[in-house]
Amino acid sequence: MPQEEVVITGLGVLSPIGNDKSAFWESLLSGKSGVGFLHIETDDDSLRPMGSEVDDFQAKNYIKPRKNVKVMSRDIQMAFVSACLACSDAGLITEGDNRSADPDRFGVVFGSDLIGAEVGMLLDTIRAGTQNGHYEFSRWGEDAMRNIFPLWMLKFLPNMPACQICIGLDARGPSNSITLCRCSSLAAIIEAVRHIQSGRADVMVAGGCGNRANQDFQTRVKSYFTAPRREDPSSVPRPFDADRCGSVLGEGSGAFILERRNFAEARGAKIYASIRGFAEVNEPILYDTRPTGAAVRRSMELTLQRADRSASDVGFVNADGLGSLHDDKIEAEAVRKVLGDVPVSATKGNFGDLGSGTGAVELASAILALHYGLIPPTRNHDKTAADCPINVVHKTPAMPGRQSVIKLNQTRMGRAFALMLEN
Repeated sequence: MPQEEVVITGLGVLSPIGNDKSAFWESLLSGKSGVGFLHIETDDDSLRPMGSEVDDFQAKNYIKPRKNVKVMSRDIQMAFVSACLACSDAGLITEGDNRSADPDRFGVVFGSDLIGAEVGMLLDTIRAGTQNGHYEFSRWGEDAMRNIFPLWMLKFLPNMPACQICIGLDARGPSNSITLCRCSSLAAIIEAVRHIQSGRADVMVAGGCGNRANQDFQTRVKSYFTAPRREDPSSVPRPFDADRCGSVLGEGSGAFILERRNFAEARGAKIYASIRGFAEVNEPILYDTRPTGAAVRRSMELTLQRADRSASDVGFVNADGLGSLHDDKIEAEAVRKVLGDVPVSATKGNFGDLGSGTGAVELASAILALHYGLIPPTRNHDKTAADCPINVVHKTPAMPGRQSVIKLNQTRMGRAFALMLEN
């Protein structure tokens, strides 16, 4: 029995290079960078870390009632707003008597990160338990707890992006939260597709959010293969480039509306793309080793097999392109082996590693590339590295030979995801 075809009918994006799909797309085509020195309080500006932030984002302008903002971290706020933007883009009515979908068949799967603490929120709590320059843990229950916001935990649980979206959109169908670093968004989309194909839902919101620009993440920045500090932060990351030296950390969120094709057509929705195939593969590794790229290769092979397509049917690849020496090398080798000289674009050159929001924001660029028939150039790519034998689109946009794309994301622990879309 053939499976239900699942299509994408709406997208919402909040990124360091644009807070709506039009601004985001224009920034990609022009090669705009969202990387700079982070707005983190420090006594020494020479120590201010590099990263990328979503500018001009005020959650209170989107979230009603405004009091709900108090129980949402920035990650959750971005997730909620990107989901609302996606619903609006899809023309999806989520309240009243004219709802577009039965709430019991409307679900949410969202990728999220470890949510970093808001330092300012805990200052009074810390001060209450500090004596003579040292924290006295014995005073936590009596003195510290009375100074903490009673609902503080709701701001930092990684399942809350999906929860708040479900509440705000009255989505009562399947719901889940996924935390797989850069693979979180693709994992969420794949799970959402399976819910629709299994008959459990007609419409799903799927995507991911991340805030690695948070000061909590910056305290352990060296754990994420980041680039050395530069006078011009916008010169990094450099995906697949001969001078690549690591990534930068940032924040962002992307959300998509997924529907059964016949359901979308019946309500007259526009269709951005059809999800043709996908795969999730794990390459088991030890703590003292690094992935070899076997999972990346296999994820593409399985995706083509499940989509009933060949390498020649792929118009371009939207790569993970972290900008690190090892990760770019193994990804490039895998792409060359499976897909040959296919054009490759990597949008991390514009904004870096957004944690669990990475895949969603990058997928938005791939969907818009199909929609407009142009492959965005890879920012900061000047000369393709000898150990990255692929056809990197850079300097100027290119036209895909076919209206199809494979999106790739990987993690440092050997997980690899691939997703194929066709226009």
